[in-house]
Amino acid sequence: MNGIIVIDKPADWTSHDVIAKLRGALKQKRIGHGGTLDPMATGVLPVFIGRATRAAEFCENADKEYIAELQLGTVTDTQDITGNVLQKNDVTVSADDLVSILPQFTGAIKQIPPMYSAIKKDGKKLYELARKGVEIPREPHEVFISELELMKSTPDNKFSIKITCSKGTYIRTLCHDIGAALGCGGTLSALRRTRAGVYSIDMAHTLDDVLAAILTDSVSDIVKPTDSIFSGYPAITLTESEVQKAKNGAICYTQNSVDNGIYKVYAPDGEFLLLGDITGKKIKTIKSFFEVQ
Repeated sequence: MNGIIVIDKPADWTSHDVIAKLRGALKQKRIGHGGTLDPMATGVLPVFIGRATRAAEFCENADKEYIAELQLGTVTDTQDITGNVLQKNDVTVSADDLVSILPQFTGAIKQIPPMYSAIKKDGKKLYELARKGVEIPREPHEVFISELELMKSTPDNKFSIKITCSKGTYIRTLCHDIGAALGCGGTLSALRRTRAGVYSIDMAHTLDDVLAAILTDSVSDIVKPTDSIFSGYPAITLTESEVQKAKNGAICYTQNSVDNGIYKVYAPDGEFLLLGDITGKKIKTIKSFFEVQ
């Protein structure tokens, strides 16, 4: 099997747990996901199967969209509600106060990665050090927040925020930093990913539904083709002789009259061959997806 299943990840499952469960159910060795979600988070987790695993990196590097619940007045060591509470503060800020500072966190911003993260320092993951009570300096890194919008607020100082951001953004840290900027502290109390690259929540299936489909041999109905991840690119079809050159790794030119750019490249029978960068009709393979004989 080759293709992509968009999972609506359940809470309290790691992304690895989902992959392990599907690996066993599908009896597939080649399987991966398109971007880790913390156990407390739910939502879009694209799962790549077979030859499609070669496309996972394109999803990992794509923008993501979230609905995050920010709990003001609480600060924890993990920057989310699962951690130990470090501070409890009175909250006097309003929804308008929150909206007024969101522009500070929009665009290119610097984040200091949390200690409870999988980033490595001298071969040790930061969360392993944090669990031992060790805190070390971390270098800030730049991320890009393209959208921050307050969706709703509740009387108990919880604020739902829609976030569209680049790879590497820590939503926990964003909530922590917003709380700090408001002077009362804040922590992430709930998180749902609503989009990962081209895959949105309305395309997602629950894990239970996917497992049921596997048992009834109908899982192919919910598997998206590998090329779906490149839906934003134009397509070209090669001739049979061009296909053989492409599959053999030889320099390949297309007879198609096309502008320079990135294209999905197909065989005459519709087989998705590769994502290619075309310059002057010369095709440079970015990533191939045809089955190797």
